[in-house]
Amino acid sequence: MSVIKTENLTYTYSIGTPFEKTAVDNVSIEIEEGAMVGIIGHTGSGKSTLIQHFNGLVRPTSGKVFIDGQDITQKGCNLRDIRFKVGLVFQYPEYQIFEETVYKDIAFGPKNMGLDDEETDRRIRETAEIVGLHKDSLQKSPFELSGGQKRRVAIAGVMAMRPKVLVLDEPVAGLDPKGRDKILSQIRDYHKHTKSTVLLVSHSMEDVAKFAEKILVMNKAGIFCYDDTPKVFARAGELTSMGLEVPQITRVFNRLRASGINIRDDVYTVEFAKKTILSYLRDLNPVTGGAD
Repeated sequence: MSVIKTENLTYTYSIGTPFEKTAVDNVSIEIEEGAMVGIIGHTGSGKSTLIQHFNGLVRPTSGKVFIDGQDITQKGCNLRDIRFKVGLVFQYPEYQIFEETVYKDIAFGPKNMGLDDEETDRRIRETAEIVGLHKDSLQKSPFELSGGQKRRVAIAGVMAMRPKVLVLDEPVAGLDPKGRDKILSQIRDYHKHTKSTVLLVSHSMEDVAKFAEKILVMNKAGIFCYDDTPKVFARAGELTSMGLEVPQITRVFNRLRASGINIRDDVYTVEFAKKTILSYLRDLNPVTGGAD
């Protein structure tokens, strides 16, 4: 069953002015409940505008958006409830931190949902553990923390509301490689723990390759493809022509194929590459299993 569905969704900025531009053009998509989806595309492809429709921050110029079967474009739709159901984490969310302690900042969303103190406390501590925040840090000022820790506090504040859909817009932007990997792994842990739908917007194919089960590729305000991760990376040549950088390991395997080696064209992680090479060597020498 789809938790997000759009029908002929179009959004145009500044209609009737010299700056008129269609950011999302006739997009129809269905995203399955419980999916872990990467949304990628070059700058200006429409991915950030698209996700802002999912909790009603942006109203479409035309078309419809359904969340859990409900048409949120209909007049009278309770958008407050929709925004509890679809949690949106903006780029650089640490700039939205404002409470005096980490505990209070994470509590802000659950409190606004009307949850009692006991349930709020449980969610704060559970979410803090998921995102790697030590319990001793809960009573600290978030402004005393490092940049990566602040980012985790901000993300935890949305996670603590337990939205049915968690949408993150470039959640690792500006972080060093270690910090990027840590937050991505924590998002993956959250997905496993809650079984919720998670959408991660990124311009980095490397980041998306590490966790996404499916990938939505946007290009020129429309959908280029939406498919299982291996099938998307099998189209590396087309992705590159759109200005997207496929993972380095994918480029290596494409060079091997171009050299005449009959090997898979859908490799996108180092672990997958290792298994593919071992399988290829076994096929070459089934008696010794690829050993000399």
